[in-house]
Amino acid sequence: MPAIPPEYMAHPTPPPSRSEPRTLVTHPELKSQHSFPVFRALGEAPKTRLDRALSVFADVRAGEGVGALLLAANVFLLLAAYYLLKPAREALILTEGGAAVASYSSAAQAVLLLGVVPLYGWLGSRVRRIRLVATTAIFFAANLAVFFVVGQAGIREGVAFYVWLGIFNVFIVSQFWAFANDLYTEGQGRRLFPLIGVGASLGAWVGASAVPPLVRNLAFTPYTLMMLAAGLLLVAMSLSVAVHRRERRSVAPEVARAQDEPLGKEGGFQLVLRDRYLLWIGVLVILLNVVNTTGEFLLRSVVERQAAALATGADPVAAQQSFVGAFYGSFYGWVNLLGFLLQLLVASRAIRYLGVRGSLFILPILAFVNYAVIAVVPILSVIRVGKILENGTDYSIQNTVRQALFLPTSREAKYKAKAAIDTFCQRAGDVLQAGLVLGGTSMGFGAGAFAWINVALTGAWLAVAGRIAREHRRRTL
Repeated sequence: MPAIPPEYMAHPTPPPSRSEPRTLVTHPELKSQHSFPVFRALGEAPKTRLDRALSVFADVRAGEGVGALLLAANVFLLLAAYYLLKPAREALILTEGGAAVASYSSAAQAVLLLGVVPLYGWLGSRVRRIRLVATTAIFFAANLAVFFVVGQAGIREGVAFYVWLGIFNVFIVSQFWAFANDLYTEGQGRRLFPLIGVGASLGAWVGASAVPPLVRNLAFTPYTLMMLAAGLLLVAMSLSVAVHRRERRSVAPEVARAQDEPLGKEGGFQLVLRDRYLLWIGVLVILLNVVNTTGEFLLRSVVERQAAALATGADPVAAQQSFVGAFYGSFYGWVNLLGFLLQLLVASRAIRYLGVRGSLFILPILAFVNYAVIAVVPILSVIRVGKILENGTDYSIQNTVRQALFLPTSREAKYKAKAAIDTFCQRAGDVLQAGLVLGGTSMGFGAGAFAWINVALTGAWLAVAGRIAREHRRRTL
């Protein structure tokens, strides 16, 4: 019989007597009588200094600090790389296509994912976990090298890069959180995911904030940003390998062998369609993305007009690219600073006091109020502030909750179904949003009209969150 991990022991006990059996608690987090942020679990090994320091921000148990910190550094690099690429994407697409073309390009992402998701599932059924993670990272880094060469040759690649980055972002981040889900038990995930998410929020903030000085002071172009991001991606892959090896040594041999087994043969779409819980999560992701990207379109349209007004001088395209890159670098910097602070100070407390189910409702309530205000006062300053609040909450609290929803699922669901939901469902939301943009712009809709559409969609989002909460309760009772 395998040894019982220390975190599952309610308290240290002497050898049981005949009249006094040993007590076992399967969810010690729910039994704790200590208030946040002071945590102490009786019967476990002493905490290291690192464990005690990290316990200020989350319930870190003995021996968990190093692994959680390595995972936080891993996702830090992934998000920093993405936010170096995001302003590069905006600079290319707005100078080579426009805001409307950016919205319509999302349809191409959804179509491509119909083939990419099954291919990823096929690979996951044939290789070990760490090889799946490493292969995906190397593939995307090689893609960036190709985009660099093609762009430096003067070929217009704005639309192609926009489509690629949309797939890269959702796939690489989804895979990271699937990896973290596979490493931790449900109880560990609830405790440690908010701390790991701090790395994501900090990486997004640092990456976005680095773009304006890189563009202004070092004359970075969209193409040099691509190569910098490729380097960060490879370093992140090496951290994944380190975490895999470390965690593999700390578990029982039979557990390590099970984690190294390839995934089952079921496809990601098949898993989602046959499981009501996963299906509702997919619907939530679609609604969330329609609402968010509609708001992004409102902001992007205004920025495009201002960039066009600056198209003067000997090289107007370069002037537009510089303005757009610097503007979005600054905007994403504020968004991700807020996201970092919320992740550091609020996310773990929200999950601790409201639970995963209660925390599901934070972002849709905020979005409902946000777009109701924009609908009444549709001016740039209001849209900008509203999007900073919405995106900051999405990238912190909402993102942590979404990842925690997969803790009570199978390994196949964590990798394959999660990949299908985080990629195809998210891009399906983009397609629906593109339809809204096409129909709305053809009918002459302004910012206020699009905001009222989002108000209605957030009402549906709240209803879906209620369905997920009920299904989650059934799985965790």
